[in-house]
Amino acid sequence: MLLSLAPTPVRAQRPGVAVERRLAERLGLRVGDTMRLASSPDSAGRLFSVAAIYDPPRDPAALLKRELRLRMHLPDLAALLGAPDRIDRAGVALRPGVSAETAAARINLSAFGYRAAPSREIAAESSQTFAVVSRFHRAIAVITVVASAVFLLCIMLLKVEERRRDAAVMRFIGVRRRTIFGALLLEAAAIAIVGALLGIAIAWAAGALTNLYYQHYFATQVVFSLITPRIVLFGVALSLVLGVGAGALAALRLVRTRPAVLWGRG
Repeated sequence: MLLSLAPTPVRAQRPGVAVERRLAERLGLRVGDTMRLASSPDSAGRLFSVAAIYDPPRDPAALLKRELRLRMHLPDLAALLGAPDRIDRAGVALRPGVSAETAAARINLSAFGYRAAPSREIAAESSQTFAVVSRFHRAIAVITVVASAVFLLCIMLLKVEERRRDAAVMRFIGVRRRTIFGALLLEAAAIAIVGALLGIAIAWAAGALTNLYYQHYFATQVVFSLITPRIVLFGVALSLVLGVGAGALAALRLVRTRPAVLWGRG
C-alpha cells in the first residue's frame, strides 16, 4: 500500500483512518490532517482524514516485526484494495459458557476456504519463539545457579579456613562445638542475606537500563525486564539455602577437626 500526504488543503467529507503513533510521529501527522492512500504506486488512490492517533497494544510479537500500521473501516479498505467481500482474518466473540474448540470445529464444517481456530491455539503458535527463548533462559539460569553454588561453597571453605586458629582457641577454652557451628552458620546466613540484597539491587538496575534502552529503541511502552515480588522471594530463598548449606558444610568440617590440628600442631 502506498502512503503519501495530500497537498490539497480542502477539507471535504472524507473517510477517517486511525494512525499508529509511531507512524504519525514519523510523518508528522496530526488529527484532522489529510493523507492519500493507494494500493500501488501507479494508482491515484483515495484521500483520507486522520481521525485518531492510537498507541498499539503491547504485543512483543508485533513489536519485533517493526511494522507501522493504520486502521480504517472495512468497507473503505475493501474499496481501496478493489477486493470487496474479502478478508484475511476475522475474530468471533463467543457467549459465556460456549467452548471455543466446539465452535471452531462447527465453523470449519460449515464451509471451505478458511480455517477457524481458538485464540488460545493461535497465541500458542505465535509464541513459539518466546517459548524457545524462555527455555534457553531457564537452562542458563540452572547452569548459573549450579556454578554459583560451587563457587559459594569454595568461598565459604576458604573463609572458614581463615578462622582455624580462632576455632582452636575457642575449643581450648571449652567452647562447645555446637556453639562454634551455630556462630559460623549465622555468619553464613548474614553473608547470604547481604548477597541477596546486593543481587536484587543489581538486577533492578540492570532491568531499568534494559527497559530504558529498548523502550526508546522500539518507541514502545512494552516492559522488557520485570522484577516481580515472586522473583525477589525466590532469589532470597535460594540465596539463603545455598549460603546456609555451604556454610554448614564448611563449619561441619571445621568443628570435626581436632583443636591441635586447627592450631597447626597436630
